[in-house]
Amino acid sequence: MFKKLKWPTLIGILAVHAGLIWAPMTFSWPVFLVFIALNWITIGLGIVLGYHRLLTHRSFKTPKWLEYLLADFGALAAQGGPVKWVATHRVHHAFSDRPQDPHSPTRGFWWAHMGWLFAYDEVLDHPTKHWRYAPELAGDPVHRFIGKTNILQQVALGLLLFAVGGWPFVVWGSFVRIVFGWHCTWAVNSASHLWGYRTYETGERSTNNPWVALLTYGDGWHNNHHAYPTSAAHGLRWWELDLTHLTVRIFAGLGLAEDIHLPRGNPSKLPPARDADPAIIFGACATGQEHIQ
Repeated sequence: MFKKLKWPTLIGILAVHAGLIWAPMTFSWPVFLVFIALNWITIGLGIVLGYHRLLTHRSFKTPKWLEYLLADFGALAAQGGPVKWVATHRVHHAFSDRPQDPHSPTRGFWWAHMGWLFAYDEVLDHPTKHWRYAPELAGDPVHRFIGKTNILQQVALGLLLFAVGGWPFVVWGSFVRIVFGWHCTWAVNSASHLWGYRTYETGERSTNNPWVALLTYGDGWHNNHHAYPTSAAHGLRWWELDLTHLTVRIFAGLGLAEDIHLPRGNPSKLPPARDADPAIIFGACATGQEHIQ
């Protein structure tokens, strides 16, 4: 399974998990609030809104300064820089649950959840290949800078937390937050391709998983997402809570989001967009979607 093991990644992930041993003895309500706030900033705004719906699928537009800010929030989630993250996710959509998919559960739950991170991939781990799947980001010096400095920024955040609240703030604001964010994000790749219900026949195994959606601010409505990959809304029925789409609408009300992509008409009665459409890879508007201002 591991033709070439990425030891730095394996050791780094194990080391951050080891930091959880201090969590029970450092818990307090103030540190828990720090955890919640930073989880929302780094996962909710950074990964789900920034890396995923904005940068990967271009489901809406923002001013460039806000795009960079959201990307920087995503880098603080310790999931790598925006260029590689976006390239990886676009490959997943282009080849979902096929051999080229980097994290398909057809190779087992744990492979999809985290095992794939430790195996060297000739495409995703080769920076020159990122130009094929994320050309607009690979050519942007700011996004490249965010990727190159994401570890240093993580250290700086840890030092700031220590200065404000000591070791308990570091444990809950860094170690607990990062590990929780990792497993919530990884659950979209694993659990949301194995368990849940399917509204659309999309040609792969994506599912709508309510508990994953709750933990990822709406990204667990994964079958909806694979049906309409460039939609800013993943929750397409009234009871499918999608806090990230709500955030996009708030941004729009503040004049910070425009050209928002949504399914046209009643989503429950529409056929899914084509899985292999090149629009999925490069973020153009897919079949069955429209732009709204």
